Amino acid sequence: MSDQTPKFTRRTALGGAAAAGAGILLGPVGSAAARAPASRSGSGPAGRVFGRWIGGLDGQSGVIEAPARFALAGVQWSRARGSVRIELRTRARGGRWGPWALASVTGHDADSNARSADAYGEPVWVGAADVIELRSSRPVDRLALHFVARAGGGAGGDLATTAALAQQAETQLAQPVLDAGPGQPPIIARSVWAQGRARPAGPAGYGTIKLAFVHHTDNPNGYSRGDVPALLLAIFDYHRFVRGYFDIAYNFIIDAFGRIWEARAGGIDEPVIGAHAGGYNDESTGVAVLGTFMSEVPPPAAIRSLERLLAWKLALHGIPSLGKVTVVVDPAGAFYTPFRPGAHVRLPRVAGHRDGDLTDCPGNAFYDRLPGIRPQIAALEGVPTVLTVAAASAAVTSGAPLTVSGTLAQRHGAPIAAAPIEIQRLTHDRAITLATATTAADGSWTATLAPIERGVVLRALHSVAPAAASNVIGVAVTPMVTLTLVSQPPVRISGTVVPPRPVLTLDTYRVVNGSRHLVRRRRIRTSGGHFNVRALTGAGSGDYVLVARAPAGDGTIAGASAPLNVTV
Repeated sequence: MSDQTPKFTRRTALGGAAAAGAGILLGPVGSAAARAPASRSGSGPAGRVFGRWIGGLDGQSGVIEAPARFALAGVQWSRARGSVRIELRTRARGGRWGPWALASVTGHDADSNARSADAYGEPVWVGAADVIELRSSRPVDRLALHFVARAGGGAGGDLATTAALAQQAETQLAQPVLDAGPGQPPIIARSVWAQGRARPAGPAGYGTIKLAFVHHTDNPNGYSRGDVPALLLAIFDYHRFVRGYFDIAYNFIIDAFGRIWEARAGGIDEPVIGAHAGGYNDESTGVAVLGTFMSEVPPPAAIRSLERLLAWKLALHGIPSLGKVTVVVDPAGAFYTPFRPGAHVRLPRVAGHRDGDLTDCPGNAFYDRLPGIRPQIAALEGVPTVLTVAAASAAVTSGAPLTVSGTLAQRHGAPIAAAPIEIQRLTHDRAITLATATTAADGSWTATLAPIERGVVLRALHSVAPAAASNVIGVAVTPMVTLTLVSQPPVRISGTVVPPRPVLTLDTYRVVNGSRHLVRRRRIRTSGGHFNVRALTGAGSGDYVLVARAPAGDGTIAGASAPLNVTV
């Protein structure tokens, strides 16, 4: 496989219909907030996300009243003057000021190729506050504040809801459970914190996994167990409605109590592209430990869960945890990195965020622990199992069967024979098994899928121990277009397109001295994929070639009929 791995979404597949990692991207709340000197209270979901225009800042601000009580705050400012350190502190009305917190940590990468002229800091969880102060290490322009209210309202949110969520968290686990590496650790389902209020803006995008990035969320420490669901929802709101991400940035989040949470939607066992490491999202998975770890390390429970999670996740995808791997810096996110766009960079397979990007993440104390954490992950992981899948063709004609094949073996070791393999189509909410196969003595397998009419995103899965998930592939579908001469004169043609497309293009070529010359192009409408129309109206005597063309869309790439020769 090349280093430049394609990205796939659930709604499209490789080919002309592919949208590489693309989906529906709503404009960031912050873009408007930074250009209008007014409160953004009420924007975002049910008034949970709002903002305030500040303008310029040199040194420390005065007390700034927020438009409403908030639980999380973040800053936005102009990149024009280079790096700056911006801190914030908050208090509830009538209460004491909290500690200063760094608010200018950057290094993530949006779910689009558009680079903003403004920088956005990571959000800071404050619990419950009404006013805020800022201070900067040097003058900044176009400064805006973004706030997220705690779901449920009130000083601490709905306490009954918080208690219920905390209790749910111990029992409601993400699926599937796959026995890779040391075995899958308990991962709390996304629904526990999302509670139906955190819909992604677009479909999941799929890349490949070559390494894992370790992060901290840069939120102050000291939160309670019951705070965590609300904290995750607030981070989602900031990432989704301020930053314009499709979803929360990280694939997984681990709290101080060692609980692992499913974060970005799309599947804990799938190579879902996050927005956590600018320049490398397509080739990595991202795990964040909830808190700030510049001067202190995460609690032992969090470290143990990180080791177990990464040992399982990397083993599932056949990736060893020790050593380095070469990745390509995505040009769209290269400005987050110290490397040139498209550079081939060697990074640790378990990397700190700062290994690839210009950031302090995951904090000095945490980063210094990574050399000791990697061997622990490797010992838990053991020898990973590698499952591959490839399609006989990147595109098939609509209604034609599709053959896929691959191998299952220990990494750099023995093939695994007589193993069951599932070939699965990844949909918007689950993986659907389309066919099964069994590996031969050399670990190889082949399967033929039933005819498909639209593009699919596929993977292979060995679901029993040692579980392994393959790379993800996209297969596009070429529509089948027919064209038949019905009568002449006048010339009348008919045809079909499968899957049906409402409009086709009919190209008319005149043949002169053996060469085709396009003389007319017109749109023709179909009914249920059928059409019957007149052609060559007003054409002079001579030889012509007609071609009906179907546009790309709805899971297909562009297609065309065989040429139809007509003499007038």
